Amino acid sequence: MTTLYFTHEQGLAHVTPPGHPEQVARLEAIYAALRDPAFDGLDRRVAPLADEAEVLRVHQPAYLQQIKDARPAKGFAQLDADTWMVPESYESAMRAVGGTNAAVDAVLAGEAKNAFIAMRPPGHHAERDKPMGFCLFGTVAIAAQRALDHHGLSRVAVLDFDVHHGNGTQDLLWDEPRAMFVSSQQMPLWPGTGHASEKGAHGQIVNLPLPPGSDGQHMRRIWQDALEKVAAHKPELIIVSAGFDAHRADPLAQLNWTEADFAWLTHAICDVADDCCGGRVVSALEGGYDLDALAASVAAHVRVLLERGE
Repeated sequence: MTTLYFTHEQGLAHVTPPGHPEQVARLEAIYAALRDPAFDGLDRRVAPLADEAEVLRVHQPAYLQQIKDARPAKGFAQLDADTWMVPESYESAMRAVGGTNAAVDAVLAGEAKNAFIAMRPPGHHAERDKPMGFCLFGTVAIAAQRALDHHGLSRVAVLDFDVHHGNGTQDLLWDEPRAMFVSSQQMPLWPGTGHASEKGAHGQIVNLPLPPGSDGQHMRRIWQDALEKVAAHKPELIIVSAGFDAHRADPLAQLNWTEADFAWLTHAICDVADDCCGGRVVSALEGGYDLDALAASVAAHVRVLLERGE
């Protein structure tokens, strides 16, 4: 067994305006990090295009058409204060969805215990009918719904450790009792959601607000308790929104995590997966905007996945 690694050069085609933090260089930094011989054991696969029907598992048809219509013939189209498209962005987002779905399919088929998807744009801020925060489609929510409805799983868990709250994933899974959603986020911080009182229609959502300046030791205490709740849910698959902007070097937030903290949390997630679902973990890239910190943190995360995937 090994770890599956899905990506596609189309992720480099989603260009953002100069100075935008969600830049092509993010994926280039990850590519460089994962070219290290330590990652020769990865099973590298091409992220396929998703069918439109996959997006419609969680988004409205009118919203899908809105995103398609927003594609500019050339140059940039601005969807909100910080979400942009170029002509290639729609295909990039559809390959992010397709890669994550393909990872779910492969892991559930027993081809590997776990997988990492390095694609952009990210997805966890996209709501049912609203693009937000660099995101067009709710990639991990789509993957969770596919696991439930296409593969017939009874329970999944979606875990989000990006420094910004996964408001889109929460919106898309709010009414889904079979999907537990656990999200840690700095608070206060954009987008302003993610209070502990936000629990979902069936009490299946757990929000873990973290104060600015808090470190990895604080995170470990909070997540250790949360992962006990995840284990009680008995998921048959764990999907991860892997954002690395809680790193102390990240310019968009004020948490003080290190690469060692991301490695610890990855191990802790894999421990629950080993106990509940044969180690099945699918992890999809979200944020992380200091290029060196992003590369080092992804490397730490994937190194653990490789170790645990053996």
